[in-house]
Amino acid sequence: MSLFQFASRRLVSQVSCGLRSSSAKKQQLCLEMARPSSNMADFREVFAKAKHIAIITGAGVSAESGVPTFRGAGGFWRKWQAQELATPGAFARNPSRVWEFYHYRREVMLSKHPNPAHIAIAECEKRLSKQGRSVVVITQNIDELHRKAGSKHLLEIHGSLFKTRCTNCGNVTANYKSPICPALAGKGLKCPCQKHHAEDGCNGLLRPHVVWFGETLDPDVLTEVEKELDMCDLCLVVGTSSVVYPAAMFAPQVSARGVPVAEFNTEPTPATNRFRFHFSGPCGSTLPPALARHHSEIIA
Repeated sequence: MSLFQFASRRLVSQVSCGLRSSSAKKQQLCLEMARPSSNMADFREVFAKAKHIAIITGAGVSAESGVPTFRGAGGFWRKWQAQELATPGAFARNPSRVWEFYHYRREVMLSKHPNPAHIAIAECEKRLSKQGRSVVVITQNIDELHRKAGSKHLLEIHGSLFKTRCTNCGNVTANYKSPICPALAGKGLKCPCQKHHAEDGCNGLLRPHVVWFGETLDPDVLTEVEKELDMCDLCLVVGTSSVVYPAAMFAPQVSARGVPVAEFNTEPTPATNRFRFHFSGPCGSTLPPALARHHSEIIA
């Protein structure tokens, strides 16, 4: 399934009432009516009643932990832009160079720690699970900081820096070694699995288990995402620009069926006016009070 196919099949035709207005005046009126609330007390009342909460997170959450985003003018590693290395073609041409890039990213991440936003999400999940309520994290990030913070119900739609996948047999393995391989710069990584060759292993070339530009997302993961979004009665969009598809359509889909969506970001996004709430500022500052224990919660 391609990114376009997934986004298209669930695309809601009425994503912006302004697009259907014939006059600029009506369009402006519609946008004003759609302007989201920043009333935290109102959000907290919605939060207190929610039974199934979906939290969609993006690069903005990790950036507050000092994780490089490799975007914009500063998005270079050595002399290459990240987009030039994070492709199947780049790996086919020079797997060693691509692995050097991901080795660098892994080493950087081993020095980073979850920030208050990650911790607030993990603590919220743990607390609400004791009340028969659920929290699922749907993240575009590959750094595993949510896992480090303690999140258990986690869907990593773009994979993980700390997993490898064999290009021959498809075996996926967690790997937290530092360095990942002494021969990294010279010959890349060879698959140690014995899935096809019991005596000497598969010997296929390993690649990072991440989704590169031009690749489709794992259909099994997308099925899980769709199930969670269909079930949720509150959705939070945290630290994401809402421009990367298909993730950019997840929250608008939820909002279109009448479910409250709250956006936490340092600035408005193209999807902001489709949501009920928007809280501006660093996620590490705005999210903890939003997810703190509500006075109505009964703790056993």
